[in-house]
Amino acid sequence: MTNLSGSNLNRREATGPKGEGRDSPSTFPRYPEYKDSGVEWLGEVPAHWEVPRLKHLTRIRNGRDYKDVEVETGGYPVIGSGGEFSRANSYLYKGESVLLGRKGTIDKPLYINGPFWTVDTMFYTELSSRVDGRFLFYYATCFRFDQYSTNTALPSMAQEDLANIQLATPEPDEQAHIATFLDYETTRIDALVEEQQRLIELLKEKRLAVISHAVTKGLDPDVSMKDSGVEWLGEVPEHWELGGLTKFIGPVVDYRGRTPKKVDDGVFLVTAKNVRNGRIDYEVSREYADAESARSLLERGRPEIGDLLFTMEAPLGQVALIDRTDIALAQRIVKFRGVEGVMMNTYLMYWLMSTGCQARMETLATGSTALGIKASKLGMIECLVPPITEQEEIVSLIERESAKHDVLLAEAQTNIDLLQERRSALISAAVTGKIDVRGWTPPAGSASTQQEAHLEAV
Repeated sequence: MTNLSGSNLNRREATGPKGEGRDSPSTFPRYPEYKDSGVEWLGEVPAHWEVPRLKHLTRIRNGRDYKDVEVETGGYPVIGSGGEFSRANSYLYKGESVLLGRKGTIDKPLYINGPFWTVDTMFYTELSSRVDGRFLFYYATCFRFDQYSTNTALPSMAQEDLANIQLATPEPDEQAHIATFLDYETTRIDALVEEQQRLIELLKEKRLAVISHAVTKGLDPDVSMKDSGVEWLGEVPEHWELGGLTKFIGPVVDYRGRTPKKVDDGVFLVTAKNVRNGRIDYEVSREYADAESARSLLERGRPEIGDLLFTMEAPLGQVALIDRTDIALAQRIVKFRGVEGVMMNTYLMYWLMSTGCQARMETLATGSTALGIKASKLGMIECLVPPITEQEEIVSLIERESAKHDVLLAEAQTNIDLLQERRSALISAAVTGKIDVRGWTPPAGSASTQQEAHLEAV
């Protein structure tokens, strides 16, 4: 059984930050003759292609909630918008099908070939002999869903609107060849994307290793060491002080227990979602509290530049320094400052980010679905504190190394973005006939060669 996720098929390839890859649409010829499709988003299509509506190629069916017995092994996949999420002892449909979102992720189609069950937030399709399933799947990643979806908080697609989407199609054997071409090229592009993603993970690990070593061992390799008496710390610089976190910080301001009134436009509400990897990410989640609610919320303590935010749960142990004061702070967040002259806020932030400290927090946490820590246990988090001058040196080193990593991370992310753009452009060009890949042949021995041979035999 094949299960292809649309979320993995919205990527494109590039050979690097600049230039065209060998699979760029511009490197393939166009068809010799075109005609006006009569469909604005399609434009001109190859002269021998038809322009049917989706309902002429496939029968669209509603998924249904699965209420039968689930099984741990064997059985059949139950498919939702994110792919398979459980196994069932019966199936709704058996065969090749393209699944399309009815609610929520309407722009993330799925391809499956085999018996399956799909839920009521999805449509599944019964394909006619006029359409190749893989070709339709790739085509569905290019549908202009924004022109058809209903205007609700949860984007939805009406079955009638979906059925009436127009697309351009050649004969099924040419469709299958285009799909095989895209299978090969997108797989190759995905491998390049994965390489860049692995590089990003390695860079993040290296940055964390620099932080963890600097805040537990210091910068002087010849410094005298002592046994910390803490198993996870081991030996530490002899002149550094060790104690519970609350010994080195001022009062803890806890915002838990108050839920502000949410509005569309008001005071930016920093939630636990916004606190990530040493900074406040204002884009990952955008929520607002009305002014009166924000004032009430901040009676416990207004945000000040440089205050350290600490998430107590969902997620646990994320930290950031406040960089603006026109914000409100939500539940699951506390704030505090290091004792002046004893603990720098920036050094404390890096200490809390370190591998050992994060692991220590988990041992103090409770909760089955989301780990959290009680304010009363903050003092049980060990804190290793060098003299202020050494803290300054450690922070300076970490920031210099982090800046280098940030440059490399940005380059890797740019490459991923270009790969994703190239991938989508290639899919769109191939399925809408903007490029002619009929002369393309897969390299000998590739999976695509075997697929082509199978299709010819059929």
